[in-house]
Amino acid sequence: MEEAGPKPKRPVSSLCCLCNNRKAALKRPKTLQQICRECFYEVFEEEIHQVIVKNQLFRPGERIAVGASGGKDSTVLAYVLSELNQRHNYGLDLFLLSVDEGITGYRDDSLETVKRNEIQYGLPLQIVSYKDLYGWTMDEIVKMIGLKNNCTFCGVFRRQALDRGAAWLKVDKLATGHNADDMAETVLLNILRGDIARLSRCTAIITGEDGPIPRCKPFKYTYEKEIVILRSWTTSPPSAFILPMLIVVLLVNLLRIWNESDLGPFLTSLNLARISGFPLQQKCLSKGRVNDVATFQARNGVKLVFCSRA
Repeated sequence: MEEAGPKPKRPVSSLCCLCNNRKAALKRPKTLQQICRECFYEVFEEEIHQVIVKNQLFRPGERIAVGASGGKDSTVLAYVLSELNQRHNYGLDLFLLSVDEGITGYRDDSLETVKRNEIQYGLPLQIVSYKDLYGWTMDEIVKMIGLKNNCTFCGVFRRQALDRGAAWLKVDKLATGHNADDMAETVLLNILRGDIARLSRCTAIITGEDGPIPRCKPFKYTYEKEIVILRSWTTSPPSAFILPMLIVVLLVNLLRIWNESDLGPFLTSLNLARISGFPLQQKCLSKGRVNDVATFQARNGVKLVFCSRA
């Protein structure tokens, strides 16, 4: 009987290609470099700093609201901006701004995360709710209009709520956690809709400069996978949560594309006349564009004007 040959040796784990000292912990999705955890934190934060500097996103003394939903993107954005503001002396006054849509079982846990971020990063928190702004919660709106197209209503309400919350805080800019994957999805959706006008401006790193409060996207060039990795490392062992989080991210993004790609006719007409007590106006007054606009009469008597296009 032939003797078995020597067992092949397991390959030795490679060292970090940046520091050549510590063992590599991951292969970066963006650059395919094998780097350690410490170097990943360093290069991730440095890339965001370079994006901020090159695009002149902020000026010293500005008041910046971070759109905080309690998800991975906004949580990592709050952490990074807080760190960079201290490290590079941006001179910014940072605030957390969160929206409570009034959806039972959906927003409760994420709001608790935002409140923990307030304590952890030492940033003041402002929470605005649909109930206070419009006299309706999202649950009440769904009961009236049904389940179809309720995500469109919620998105329109949320944009308006962020604008009004930012106005209350008297901030100069609103920073959101939109990343490179979000930008790619937006381009794809606008192509599917044939919306050339929005396609030409949807990838801008700063939007709404002609309005009262511009919005900026410091994560425009950041991959969503890397945000997931950074977020998981700050809360739990990476092997336990990275794969499930990536699966959830993939499913959510696929559902978003599936649902929104069929909303072209609805978004261009926004026929709200069938909703009792909600009159419809056909000309945009706030944006100055000829788009369909819904004017909602809230329970508290306040008229709310919303464009059907961002």
